[in-house]
Amino acid sequence: MAFLAQAPSTMSTISIHRVLPRNLKLLKFTNVIHVVTVSPNHVKHPRVCCTNITPWESSPVTQAPTATDDADYSFLNKTSNIFETLSSENSAEATATNTGGVTDASNQPLVQFQFLKWPMWLLGPSLLLTTGMVPTLWLPLSSIFLGPNIASLLSLIGLDCIFNLGATLFLLMADSCARPKKPTEAFNSKPPFSYQFWNMVANVTGFIIPLMMLLGCQKGLVQPQVSFIPFAILLGPYLLLLSVQILTEMLTWHWRSPVWLVTPVVYESYRVLQLMRGLKLGVELSAPAWMVHTIRGLVCWWVLILGIQLMRVAWFAGFVRARQQKSSAPANG
Repeated sequence: MAFLAQAPSTMSTISIHRVLPRNLKLLKFTNVIHVVTVSPNHVKHPRVCCTNITPWESSPVTQAPTATDDADYSFLNKTSNIFETLSSENSAEATATNTGGVTDASNQPLVQFQFLKWPMWLLGPSLLLTTGMVPTLWLPLSSIFLGPNIASLLSLIGLDCIFNLGATLFLLMADSCARPKKPTEAFNSKPPFSYQFWNMVANVTGFIIPLMMLLGCQKGLVQPQVSFIPFAILLGPYLLLLSVQILTEMLTWHWRSPVWLVTPVVYESYRVLQLMRGLKLGVELSAPAWMVHTIRGLVCWWVLILGIQLMRVAWFAGFVRARQQKSSAPANG
């Protein structure tokens, strides 16, 4: 669109007289020079708008917006008021600062909780030693075994219950120490199916062998026969604690606790001592030879299973290490 304005109409005329020299003997004449001057007064004239561009006029030039202009425009377009924009950015910075302060404050209880975990590394094994090994190794057998009666059976079961209490507390402490440092982190420790299967096979085998011997004794297939009370004193606590172990392992598998790998080691180590105590009681009860050989066979069986469990611990440590290296290789690459 072109804008045309009228030129100012006010003009003034100035007359300048120039005299020629007399020696030329010419008549005097006056040469008038007209000088056009513009009045200093500005006169407002109406503007005439024209939509058609004449052929001699060039088209208007449009400048492309630069990155700086876009940034300024976007800065001003955040809100209708520039002061609102500045206040919103200041509030965002203040929120980020407060979030950082809250994170630091939340990390302080986490560090304190980690300090509480450190004594568990000594308290848990000490508790397991006190409840399991001390009564079995240092408590006189005469104070436990009072003869082939119910009182002796209850005394032996009481000792095993004390160990089971210590083992449960130990597993809880081990589970707490094995958990991630940050409670918000997801943790999932599921044992392989092959491990569950063969572990259950070992437990069921150790459970069936004494029951088959008892059934054969009751049917008269094994001689000499053994009454129920002596058999319960020798192998009753063993069967009861084996049932507790099976239940504990199934719970650790269900809860996906990281202690599923050490649970069999804890119970099987005590089981060897439990069966060795049964051999001593067999001498006190004058147990038949087949009964003594059965207990010895169970000791050998559980020592073998305990060795396999320890090899599984070593395998699992190497497996976890290899998986960590495999997961860190793409990140480094």
